[in-house]
Amino acid sequence: MNYEETLDWLFNQLPFFQRQGAKAFKKDLHNIQKLSQHLHFPEKKFKTIHVAGTNGKGSTSHMIASILQEAGYNVGLYTSPHLKDFRERIRINGKMASKQFVIQFIKKHKAFLEAEKLSFFEMTVGMAFDYFAKKKVDIAVIEVGLGGRLDSTNIITPEVSVITNIGFDHVGFLGDTLPKIAFEKAGIIKKNVPVVISEYHEETFPVFTKRATEDNAQLHLAEKTVTQNYQTDLLGDYQQKNYKAAVQAAKLLNDFKIEEKHIQNGLFNVVHNTKLQGRWQILNEVPKTICDTAHNKEGLEIVMRQLQKEHFSNLHIVFGVVKDKDLTEVFPLLPKNATYYFCCPKIIRGLDAVILQEKAKQYALFGDVYNSVSKAYEVAQQKALSNDVIYIGGSTFVVAEIV
Repeated sequence: MNYEETLDWLFNQLPFFQRQGAKAFKKDLHNIQKLSQHLHFPEKKFKTIHVAGTNGKGSTSHMIASILQEAGYNVGLYTSPHLKDFRERIRINGKMASKQFVIQFIKKHKAFLEAEKLSFFEMTVGMAFDYFAKKKVDIAVIEVGLGGRLDSTNIITPEVSVITNIGFDHVGFLGDTLPKIAFEKAGIIKKNVPVVISEYHEETFPVFTKRATEDNAQLHLAEKTVTQNYQTDLLGDYQQKNYKAAVQAAKLLNDFKIEEKHIQNGLFNVVHNTKLQGRWQILNEVPKTICDTAHNKEGLEIVMRQLQKEHFSNLHIVFGVVKDKDLTEVFPLLPKNATYYFCCPKIIRGLDAVILQEKAKQYALFGDVYNSVSKAYEVAQQKALSNDVIYIGGSTFVVAEIV
């Protein structure tokens, strides 16, 4: 198989969360443990940092990786989902894994993967661990995919665990209360491994302190312990909370030599070092065009608050979501003083734009329907004046079609 055929097999033959939702969610770590054994336990051959959370875990993971790169280390970075290319999930020092590696990994292990009925995410985690082991990284930053306790990445014993913002997302899998969701995230806490909590929340913090106490894991609340202000090239007010977690995590790496200049340069050069996209990303200055992958209540609440700080004559919002999105939580957050361009991302789980438009009307959010994200964006560009603002979001998959 060539690269395209290999990806087709990955995406279409086996179930995975982005296509099938609940069918892809596994209730234990049995499959990934079997894959790890099959691959000769690659995750034991390099050091790791584990990052979980509802919002901010991707940005925080990239920040930590950037700091470590500035310190001169060979740094693996595993994140999900990708925006444009599957290989964005598996990077070393910002460089994606080669197409040839992806092809050869699937070719070599295809019979095992099929026989064991592994999910897309399980295969991808195994692939990343195998790649990092073969390339002999000094350390890898591993972002949790969904939850924590039962996530396929949770077979590692990291140098430090990090848990960012907790909010309501994937409640069908993780629970319908914040303490229940926090319990799943707290599942990445390991015995005698320090854990960083990015911010205090009255409902969730006791869950983390209880688990940390049980596991003798020293707990650090980053918003209290990191008092110095830093500049980061990741725009968006919410990054102020994320960088504190990244800084605290970096300072806990006793076996790594990380100086203050590495932290400063790492935070200031995240995009350059790790190639992160889609976080309050400015696509154009005139008219100012911003995209952001925020897609749940907590994430959108922060982003919409920041959007209203922008100076504009008119606001244009290119918006699309997936079918399982709870719009009763999302729509009240969106500004009524905007023209909407409703669209559907090109995935099976994308919500039809006509349905999205009809539901939006109930919240006094008005706009036209377009047959693609790119068409919606094109029309928004045509209608926007030089002093207007265009915002693109609602789903990672919408942003992926633009950046």
